[in-house]
Amino acid sequence: VLSNVEEIAELYRELSQHPGLSAACLGPDVTTQYGGKYCSLYTEWSQRDLARAENVKFCRQYLIFHDGASVVYSGPAGTCSEIKDELLSRESPSGVLKAVLRKVPSKEKEKEKQFLEVWDQNRKVKSIDLTALDKHGSVYDDDQFGCLAWSHSETHLLYVAEKKRPKAESFFQSKAPELGASDEDAGRPGKDDAPLKGEQFVYREDWGEALSTRSVPVLCALDVEGSSVSVLEGVPEHLSPGQAFWSPDDTGVVFVGWWHEPFRLGLRHCTNRRSALFYVDLTGGRCELLSEDTRAVWSPRLSPDRCRIVYLENDALGPHQQCSRLRMYDWYTKHTSTVLEAVPRQAWGAFPGIYCGALPGLCWAADSRRLVLDTAQRSQQDVFVVDTVTGATTSLTADAPQGSWSVLTIDRDILVARFSTPSCPPTLKVAILPGSGWEAQAQWVCLQDAPPVPGISWGIRTLQPPPEQEHPQYSECPGGPGWAPPPPSSPDTPHPASAGGLDFDAILLRPSEGSTAQKHPLVVMPHGGPHSVFTAGWMLYPAALCRMGFAVLLVNYRGSLGFGQDSVASLPGNVGTQDVRDVQLCVERVLQEESLDTGRVALVGGSHGGFLACHLLGQFPDTYQACVVRNPVVNIASMVAATDIPDWCLTETGLPYAPDTLPDPAQWTEMLCKSPMHYIDQVRVPVLLMLGEDDRRVPPKQGLEYYRALKARGVPTRLLWYPGNNHALAGVEAEADGFMNMALWLLKHLRC
Repeated sequence: VLSNVEEIAELYRELSQHPGLSAACLGPDVTTQYGGKYCSLYTEWSQRDLARAENVKFCRQYLIFHDGASVVYSGPAGTCSEIKDELLSRESPSGVLKAVLRKVPSKEKEKEKQFLEVWDQNRKVKSIDLTALDKHGSVYDDDQFGCLAWSHSETHLLYVAEKKRPKAESFFQSKAPELGASDEDAGRPGKDDAPLKGEQFVYREDWGEALSTRSVPVLCALDVEGSSVSVLEGVPEHLSPGQAFWSPDDTGVVFVGWWHEPFRLGLRHCTNRRSALFYVDLTGGRCELLSEDTRAVWSPRLSPDRCRIVYLENDALGPHQQCSRLRMYDWYTKHTSTVLEAVPRQAWGAFPGIYCGALPGLCWAADSRRLVLDTAQRSQQDVFVVDTVTGATTSLTADAPQGSWSVLTIDRDILVARFSTPSCPPTLKVAILPGSGWEAQAQWVCLQDAPPVPGISWGIRTLQPPPEQEHPQYSECPGGPGWAPPPPSSPDTPHPASAGGLDFDAILLRPSEGSTAQKHPLVVMPHGGPHSVFTAGWMLYPAALCRMGFAVLLVNYRGSLGFGQDSVASLPGNVGTQDVRDVQLCVERVLQEESLDTGRVALVGGSHGGFLACHLLGQFPDTYQACVVRNPVVNIASMVAATDIPDWCLTETGLPYAPDTLPDPAQWTEMLCKSPMHYIDQVRVPVLLMLGEDDRRVPPKQGLEYYRALKARGVPTRLLWYPGNNHALAGVEAEADGFMNMALWLLKHLRC
């Protein structure tokens, strides 16, 4: 195992430089004099810059020559260049114009300004100082509410911003009398925007973790020609609007509205918040409901022929992420249909269900009938095409390499995707979507390769809990006792477990270089959520640990996404037992079957993964020798009053949630008994804690509570406190420092 600090830092520096691929945009087709067609592809990437301690964005252009059926030639056009201070950008429908929202440092000491720019082919034609116009607060650039949408006529731009707040001042503010003011004027406050007294310190609710500057969003429209901004009227007071676009005839705006009464709950990664699809008519200011209003909806996407809107839908409340429905609204018949239902059980060869944070921004095929999306399929992520009329689904990556595929964009049936594996950083792929019925023959072409990282081998294994650990409600397969899963499509595909109860997966990374004489130590990583999933894609920490000489076990315990809605539903009420036993079973099985050092096993986890790590330390103290946790949940009972998602605490404990819920003593006991704190007296191994000072999801008080309990019991512990970091601890500096401290902690306490 690599143990020299300088060498570990150099390894981290090298691996952290692999860029991530964040966005892609196809330009219009150009026909050459010989009749061939080509288009440009604009891509955005992000990369950690350790010297500057920030993520930098850069762009790179490619050319794609195609004949409508296949890619004839493709390659880069020029080198990459850094993108500075761009918050949002969007090409117009014709591809002639581009809108950019940019932050510009202010010359005075005030905070930075925001400009909305319009570019044509060769110059900037508009630069509008939104801060100076003072019609609204900051423009939202997040992916929860934020949008930048061109009208179909390309004359207007739509975006979301914070509602302008009236100025407030002290009751005792002294003022200079205005020059030339007569006596009667002096006694009366002047214009409409006279500061309000007593409003200086009014509490403003916000939308929680990573959205703490988002409180009251408003829809805003820029008239490009007149350079004027208007705040749209007609959105009901009880709704917060976002994810908006222009209606098919540009007469109004379609948006998602989230209910914020009686109070706001955290929204980030919570696709279970009551919301609906609305249309606001700009001529009359009338607001119309387009979907059911008791569910959670998001990601509306308008078809190229402007006739249909698809969107994702979940039940409101319940697990924060689940298997979603795909719904479609017909603009002209006003009829809503269900294209795809939630899938109870994943079966190979069948569609696994939709598990994604959002649909691609452009997801429709040119026929306005099919669309493409990516979704978790057990421990990998695949791309599917969906026929919205029949509900038929076809995998576009079934015959492609196994790993993690994501759709970046599709335009005129040119499909752009990202692909990575645990040993291969993100690569850029392109394919032409074949005609209906022939989709499985899609041919992927690599536009930007990334050489695989040497020294990492990986595989996916499937585990079946023993009969006594099966969930009684889900112990039989949906197809009845005789149901058997279809055989795997290729010899490399892990065979699904036999008919019966719910199974689960784990991804094992192993060092493939170095002497085999010494057995590798094992680092066990359960994911957070708990309703999320490790897909077999590029992940910096596991790759770097593996290159250091650790085997890394990523566990997708029952309750993970990608295995069917039954698996998701099996966990609430069973946290602290079912998920803990799944991880332990997986660890014991891997230690039996693989040549690993059973005396050097460590736990690493964040959020619910930290909850599981702390549980395992207390419930199975003899298995593990070291532990590192990031923003862990340690006491559900003390978290419920401090978190931005109190509903999570009750739902995962198995209790009903309502906004006016007050747990009774038995329910408080239940929350405590399902928490790691319940097992604190059995913990013996050294624990490193990493906490984000600004974490609203699992407030740092949780980690401090554990730290104090460990100190009081004489257990070796160390706490790292990261200012300016929230739940993800994703700041470049915190992430890098966290890795180094984790690596050194593991080396020290596993005696490597």
